[in-house]
Amino acid sequence: MLVPIYALGDLEPRIHPEAFVHPDAIIIGNVEIGAWSSIWPGAVLRGDSGLISIGTETSIQDGSVIHCIPMQPTTVGDRCVVGHIVHLEGCTVESDSLVGNGSVVLHFAVVQSNSLVGANAVIPNNMVVPTGAMALGVPAKLRENTVTAGFNALAVASYVANGKRYRQEMRLIG
Repeated sequence: MLVPIYALGDLEPRIHPEAFVHPDAIIIGNVEIGAWSSIWPGAVLRGDSGLISIGTETSIQDGSVIHCIPMQPTTVGDRCVVGHIVHLEGCTVESDSLVGNGSVVLHFAVVQSNSLVGANAVIPNNMVVPTGAMALGVPAKLRENTVTAGFNALAVASYVANGKRYRQEMRLIG
């Protein structure tokens, strides 16, 4: 099945062979995707002005847009869940975190490990969401010490399994 993966000049995506990229996702330029990660329909990862790095066992769900800025890569760690219609740009989402549906995480923001960005939250430039915190609202406000390690393990395992299933079973019939 043909997946739209584009080089931009000398910038070519590097996708681990065990990753799943849905054919309706778009990957452009300086993008790296780790093993057992999944990129779902309608997601756009556009690495034209810097690096986009997706770790292992991370899901980038339907309709999400990931971009970067010249002086700041966009990095998503291992075992992260990035929900539907999320916008990440020039930020860092550390391992074992969840970014809820419809959220926006902007330039130089850091979502530390084992933290949660609630649905539709906006993490403004330079904000740090500390380990174990929830960030909720627009602009986001913190609720510290509310998230425990391993809180998203079931979701991560589910998306890893689903990516494997899609790699093996999905076929175009029309």
